[in-house]
Amino acid sequence: MCTYLTEKIAVEGSGKGAQGWFGLSEATVYVDHPTHASYAHTVNIDFLNPSIGPSARVALELTEEDALALADAIHTALNAAPAGLASRDQ
Repeated sequence: MCTYLTEKIAVEGSGKGAQGWFGLSEATVYVDHPTHASYAHTVNIDFLNPSIGPSARVALELTEEDALALADAIHTALNAAPAGLASRDQ
């Protein structure tokens, strides 16, 4: 079942793809059929920079459990670091 529910946010960062490193400006999260993973549905996370083109994309296809574990790991790492250490205003 495709939900067609998509969360899109603006991001600032860098990603590494087939052509090397590039700046990121968007992240999109949705639950849908994967392109490569061997599951019927996955949590798909795309980091991209549309102004550069389709080659400027880093894609993740994760199970629900792994996506939640990743979110928890991000929270744990940020909570362990001094507040603002990785902030835009550092």
